[in-house]
Amino acid sequence: MTTDDTISADHQGLRAVKDKIAAAAKDVGRSPADIELIVVSKTFGPDEILPVLNAGQRHFGENRVQEAAGKWPALRDKFPDITLHLIGPLQSNKTKEAVTLFDAIHSIDRPKIAKAIAEEQAKLNKELQLFIQVNTGEEPQKAGVLPRDTAQFLDQCQNEFGLKITGLMCIPPVDEEPAVHFAFLAKLARELDLPGLSMGMSGDFEAAVELGATHVRVGSAIFGARV
Repeated sequence: MTTDDTISADHQGLRAVKDKIAAAAKDVGRSPADIELIVVSKTFGPDEILPVLNAGQRHFGENRVQEAAGKWPALRDKFPDITLHLIGPLQSNKTKEAVTLFDAIHSIDRPKIAKAIAEEQAKLNKELQLFIQVNTGEEPQKAGVLPRDTAQFLDQCQNEFGLKITGLMCIPPVDEEPAVHFAFLAKLARELDLPGLSMGMSGDFEAAVELGATHVRVGSAIFGARV
């Protein structure tokens, strides 16, 4: 997971985020090696991503399949050990392309998508790291399984579709304390015997680490504000 890669001087943002992850982990007796930093590169092009790659970072997150398909194949030619995470909603007509391109999907939230992923994994003989997205705030406009439906959906993913589910993912409501949602997701994951917790972004990843995150998704704290 996170390593002590030598970071070039031109990527202070990456080093600062890794240092904060390490400090937050130490505060609660965790090893920084148990937290995977996913650098969210949506809206940023190869010229902005290359310095982060050159600094040793290998895990990246994208929100849209089409955008990722336009830039990552060429970057992978130079850096074949890249791990690419889909962290945004997945449309069923993009499932084949997503399973081909990505190594992890963090946004499984309905049977149609779960079934399509299972079918494409079987065709490609490829097993991705998979997370169920939970709508912890029960926001009607937001993707994700409702908390009360998560256990049943997990059972369906595992036993009907044969998927190996790594863990749970959430995006807390913007107007609520994120730590409350991180603690809730961690409790739900324990109840479901799932080891993975994909939670925490640029403004709250330290709290997520303290509450058990195994994967944090950080973009603007590394690249700067999106325009």
